[in-house]
Amino acid sequence: MDNISSEERLYTALASVPIGTIIAYGELASAAGLPGRARWVGRILSQLPSDTQLPWHRVTNAQRRISFPLGSDRFFEQSARLQREGLQISSTGKVSLPN
Repeated sequence: MDNISSEERLYTALASVPIGTIIAYGELASAAGLPGRARWVGRILSQLPSDTQLPWHRVTNAQRRISFPLGSDRFFEQSARLQREGLQISSTGKVSLPN
């Protein structure tokens, strides 16, 4: 595992997040073996190409809210993707798992 870059570890952990679930930036960092690097995770995810197949939309902040500004195009995109997976999004961007 020492030969695997931090980015590759992050992408592998992200790819394993199941449909219909969410993970916080810090939890994703820990899952990738990089505890304490939540901000780094956010920075790396912000640099993903627009056509990525990685499920970036399943990543939220620690309060389980979408981190993009309310009403922004990226907020609506993430919200729509999560709703298609059966998750509920409040008017404040908080994500709820289905009952």
